[in-house]
Amino acid sequence: MRILVTGAAGFIGHHLCLRFCRDAHSVVGLDNLNDYYSPALKQARLARMNGVPGFCFRHMDICDEDAVYALFERERFTHVAHMAAQAGVRYSLENPLAYARSNLYGFTVILEACRRNHVEHLLFASSSSVYGMNAQRPFSASAGVDHPVSLYAATKRSNELCAHSYSSLFNLPATGLRFFTVYGPWGRPDMALFIFTRAILEGRPIPLFNMAGQRRDFTYIDDAADAAAALLSVPPDTQAPQLPIAASDPSRSSAPFRIYNIGAGCPTPLAELVAALEDCLGRKAAVELQPRRPGDVDETWADCRPLRDAIAFAPGTTLKEGVAAFVAWYKDFYGCGA
Repeated sequence: MRILVTGAAGFIGHHLCLRFCRDAHSVVGLDNLNDYYSPALKQARLARMNGVPGFCFRHMDICDEDAVYALFERERFTHVAHMAAQAGVRYSLENPLAYARSNLYGFTVILEACRRNHVEHLLFASSSSVYGMNAQRPFSASAGVDHPVSLYAATKRSNELCAHSYSSLFNLPATGLRFFTVYGPWGRPDMALFIFTRAILEGRPIPLFNMAGQRRDFTYIDDAADAAAALLSVPPDTQAPQLPIAASDPSRSSAPFRIYNIGAGCPTPLAELVAALEDCLGRKAAVELQPRRPGDVDETWADCRPLRDAIAFAPGTTLKEGVAAFVAWYKDFYGCGA
């Protein structure tokens, strides 16, 4: 395969680049290296790719349509893993236009580039945030997702709808991945694990929102990358039989389009995450209980049965193992000692 990975300097995108190169694919990584969080961390991820056979990097913004179209025409990608996005639920309350630009306009540029160049399969990142007010547990990709509670979630649901329209109109195979709280080494500094680790090491209190009542389906980065890589090789069938409308659901269609949850299938109280961190760091955490914040949901829980049916997916990393791996990386990267 000749694969484009957008968001290549981001957390999931970086791990996908490594995974695809390990499988001997030719990979072009694209990223604009914005300052939503430390560009130095993004540069450090890219530095890990130096000398990796089959990889090259392009500093580019997905909203620069002329540059993107020229890149597609020159490189002739067979597959695209679109991980670039303006991330973060809470930041979408502060800077909504950044989400409209990257997640809506930028995604449309990628869709159009895929259409023009007859890409064989587009894999794109969605989010568990799309479930919003959905009361059904576990969250099923076949359930309705029409009540997002953040602009970030709304843009991700819009991505799914736009991708389906391109699949239907232009027979573009597209698969959306609803990631559930991906964590691990080289993670994002705005995620809870990163924030909690730093606070404990610096002797500051940890804020637990919704009075510590939140639960998250934590997904280790290697498990998420393995699932995404396997799905890239399994595009939706462009010759699928026509489904009656009554039998359709948001996760599938008569178009070559599918949506999967990427999660561990196990909601965990944030208090258990804190306990695992305390064990790894050898320190007790001071906790501040705070009310729910706008845009947050109380619980995420992935129904991964369709993913197991498609690729025999089985997460291989426990939360304790994953937290230990993250802490070891964090101490090494930031020089925190043993």
